[in-house]
Amino acid sequence: MKKILVPIDFSENSEYALRVAASIAKQQKAEIIVLHMLGLSEAILTKDEAQETAEAIYYLKLAEKRFSTFLNKDFLNGIKVTETVQNYKIFSELNEVAKENNVDLIVMGSHGSSGLSEVFVGSNTEKVVRTSDVPVLVIKHKIDEFIIKEAVFACDFKIENIKAYNKAKRLFELLDATLHLVYVNLPGDRFRNSNQIEKRIKDFLFKADSGNLENFENVYVQNDYSVESGIFNYCKKVHADIIGIPTHGRQGISHFFNGSIGEDIANHANEPVITFKI
Repeated sequence: MKKILVPIDFSENSEYALRVAASIAKQQKAEIIVLHMLGLSEAILTKDEAQETAEAIYYLKLAEKRFSTFLNKDFLNGIKVTETVQNYKIFSELNEVAKENNVDLIVMGSHGSSGLSEVFVGSNTEKVVRTSDVPVLVIKHKIDEFIIKEAVFACDFKIENIKAYNKAKRLFELLDATLHLVYVNLPGDRFRNSNQIEKRIKDFLFKADSGNLENFENVYVQNDYSVESGIFNYCKKVHADIIGIPTHGRQGISHFFNGSIGEDIANHANEPVITFKI
């Protein structure tokens, strides 16, 4: 891991994200790119050129001044930090910034329209998660020392999730974390018997790991009444430090999490949640 992107709005939540990014950067000897999205209004951008330029420069200088104060943190000592201010108005454009800078990870603080408890509801974080080709780590509260020992990746082991699984496996290996895989078996129409589940998981791992079924021993089948409760109950068992889930580009959270279940996991999890695009 070489580069970590942290979008900031100078809020307490973006400081939480920056703190976590700093912990990871120190572990990985990576650099941090901090991005403030200026988002100049259409009113400014439609004025005459001279006035538009003057106002844009004013807001740019204001942002640079705030950067100076915001980045004056002891936890950033010894880390290469690059500041950038760009006039992006939609958060989907963060993916372009990540591509241009060869970013390996995006770390975002999040506070949704309903407050900290509902970070994905109509929030900018959810927009980034939907569009990002690189993993997005969502941080909801202050973490003094970000150490990942036990990592959970939850999916339904359909072939479409292989790309997300491989991204998760690589990242958690970099973080020196033990990877736990979980399949949640539900009652009713979605119930699968033991033989069906074993075949699905082995077929998935055989293809994902080039014929190596070593990770089959790391898969746990959690029987529960909902995907959300199944994941949370399993996380308690293994004392998980982080939850990884796959995401679809257009629809957002993977179909494994029907409806808003994926958002519920991100909203209600005590652990940080990291998303990997399918």
